[in-house]
Amino acid sequence: MDDAIRRHCMELERCNQRGGRMLSVFDLLAAGTLDVDLTAYFLARISRGASFLVGANPGGAGKTTVMCALLNFVPAGTSLAAATDDAVRRYSQEEAGGRTCLICHEIGAGPYFAYLWGEPLRRYCASSVNGCMLATNLHADDIDEAHMQVCVENEVPYAHFTAFQLLAFMRVEGGWQTPRRRVACVYASNGHEPHQLVYAHGRGLLPGEAGRDGPWFQACRDFIARNAGGAVKTVETVRSLVLDFLAGDGG
Repeated sequence: MDDAIRRHCMELERCNQRGGRMLSVFDLLAAGTLDVDLTAYFLARISRGASFLVGANPGGAGKTTVMCALLNFVPAGTSLAAATDDAVRRYSQEEAGGRTCLICHEIGAGPYFAYLWGEPLRRYCASSVNGCMLATNLHADDIDEAHMQVCVENEVPYAHFTAFQLLAFMRVEGGWQTPRRRVACVYASNGHEPHQLVYAHGRGLLPGEAGRDGPWFQACRDFIARNAGGAVKTVETVRSLVLDFLAGDGG
């Protein structure tokens, strides 16, 4: 395995809360958590540097699993780093930016690894100004709850909230023995303007979403559809496939 892919997947493994094999986007497609169009949309945006946040109020909803699966879509040459307080201080400096994606394991006040709250969270969100990608999750079921936690309770400036260009919120349906996890809705921003709803489960990507009919989205959709199904695809295999795709299609 390529050393860069090994390091990438080792950082993903640090987020693994449930043990066992980490799930890839193709596992999530097979489970119905994602659909082909939404997965392609995530690939099209995240591979171009979009920061993202995954929310769900209950524990066990799968938000960390989805976050880690989507991290396989970061641009080639982008290194992953856990957003510890020390790392956030380092990467929030102007000279320490560049092609790094800082992973906050959860926006929360607990004394856990790479959990951020208060001033450390404000520094983390501000690091986007210096060119860092951001990826995180939090206990929130919708955009209003996410805004309340991030901007009101933690006093993160709204301009840094919109730096999370993609906000995905999950739902769990069915009983505890047979839960069905879904990405229920996705909001998008260009990084500066307020987020707009772009996806709703049962409706799909909404008409008029910028780029959904463009050649880059179509190339991403073809890649996802071509590789869905078939043999089990580990996060290592998927990262390799994504890098080959980005190298060949101008990602």
